[in-house]
Amino acid sequence: MTVRTSIGATPYLLVYRTEAVIPAEVEILSLRIIQEAELSNAEWVRKRIKQLTLIHEKRMVEVCHGQLYRQRMIRALHKSVRTRIFEVGQLVLKHIFPHQDEYKGKFAPNWQGSYMVLKVLSGDALVLSEMDDIEWTKPINSDAVRRYYI
Repeated sequence: MTVRTSIGATPYLLVYRTEAVIPAEVEILSLRIIQEAELSNAEWVRKRIKQLTLIHEKRMVEVCHGQLYRQRMIRALHKSVRTRIFEVGQLVLKHIFPHQDEYKGKFAPNWQGSYMVLKVLSGDALVLSEMDDIEWTKPINSDAVRRYYI
């Protein structure tokens, strides 16, 4: 029944296309219930058709509100994210994940290397080589490496 900031409306309104009537409004008649009860059939039908024609407009407003909310959230995320740019010839360390064969336990080092960046591929993928010019066949995601400073 409360308005959500992400969509600007109540979830009940979006699902059932009408505002929720709580039991207290049925017992103690609210102004909305009194007004609907005193309408003639022709007036009620006319009012209902008008409401149905406005549903599409309401939904479009909610879609626009959702898009604006999503853009605000993306902007807030991008403020806290630092882009890491790797260049050919840079030295990097590779992260050792627990599912890899190189993993020796929780007291062993988490990084291995140093490796050299041979190619920078699209999608933040890197082709690495060992220091003795042995090129890796598989590219690695740049999230699994960090820069090595000598």
